[in-house]
Amino acid sequence: MKFRVMTLAGLVAASTVVTLPALAQEPASAAAPAAAQEVVPTVSVVSAGRQALSQKVIVTGTLVAREEVLVTPGVEGLKIEAILVDAGDRVKEGDVLARLAVDSIDVLLAQNTSQLASTDAQIAQARAQIAAAEASSTQAGQALERARTLTQKGFTATETLEQRQAAADQATAQLSVARQALSAAEAGRTLVEAQRDELELRRSKTDIKAPRAGLVLSRNAVVGQVASAGGNPLFVIAEDGDIELDADVTETLLPQLKVGQKVAVRPSGVDKPVDGVVRLVQPEIKASTRLGKARIALPGGDGLRVGAFARGTIEVAHSEGLVLPVTAIADDGGVSTVQVVKDGVVDTREVKTGLTDAGLIEVTDGLAEGELVVSKAGTFLRSGDKVKPQVVAGAGATGVKG
Repeated sequence: MKFRVMTLAGLVAASTVVTLPALAQEPASAAAPAAAQEVVPTVSVVSAGRQALSQKVIVTGTLVAREEVLVTPGVEGLKIEAILVDAGDRVKEGDVLARLAVDSIDVLLAQNTSQLASTDAQIAQARAQIAAAEASSTQAGQALERARTLTQKGFTATETLEQRQAAADQATAQLSVARQALSAAEAGRTLVEAQRDELELRRSKTDIKAPRAGLVLSRNAVVGQVASAGGNPLFVIAEDGDIELDADVTETLLPQLKVGQKVAVRPSGVDKPVDGVVRLVQPEIKASTRLGKARIALPGGDGLRVGAFARGTIEVAHSEGLVLPVTAIADDGGVSTVQVVKDGVVDTREVKTGLTDAGLIEVTDGLAEGELVVSKAGTFLRSGDKVKPQVVAGAGATGVKG
């Protein structure tokens, strides 16, 4: 009985001796696969390189004439007899654009000529009457003086003196009437001359002339139409042919525009951009639209059509410095950061930024040329994380490796 107990104890001891080495070896064999499974993530990075950037403002608007000249008739009530120009023609100052019928004015001028002849005859007659009245007045005066002398000496009766006095007074009155008739005739001639001047002025205005040189934008005149200063002008001229872009600008961008800035303007239907210059930045912003206005002059704008839609690109700033893709910059509460990778370790770093252009952004402080930056900010990486950097093209940044 004791032998069997010993035997069982020995079996238990033997089993324990065999089992313990096996248990001791299990942790070592499990640690080796765990070490082999440690993985370092691969991230795309770009190299900070130098490149020139320009900040641009895009504006849109309508092509308009810089100065519109409205041509209206200077004479009312006459029919248009001939039209000598059409829309699209270039004219010089003083060129005849259209002619009005002059028949009625010529009739009035003929009547006026007759009136002038009549007043000339009246003036001649009045002068003759004056001459006769002066002679009669002189004769009557002399007779009065003789009668006065004889009366004083008692040779002539007082009644005779009174008769001579009455005759002298009558002659003086007749002279005054004759002189007034001359004045009236001369005044009548002045009036007729003024009427003639008016008729000749009206006749001269029957040739409707261009008040300024430029490009005829539109023609509303029609042959046979009665010319009137009311309603639509007969012609609209762009002075000197100057065309501008009347551009709308959002109020936040308007302060960036300055007179003299160059503008690349692309009108609708035109393949090649037209070089323009900012001529005017209006100080007013419309409260209803929150838009301001800028006028962009287009020198040599031949072929441009007033009323066409156009888009303008204005370079408002230019710089050359370190650039990164905009995707590499993270904004954390107004603070810009990038994730720099050095020796396979991520370092989140605050930077200062400048201009943006075509998907690139300028880094003005906090980064050195050639440093590697995670290309897409906002990934689940933190400072101290180990990564395997893979350099990719940097959206056109100089010095970026592919």
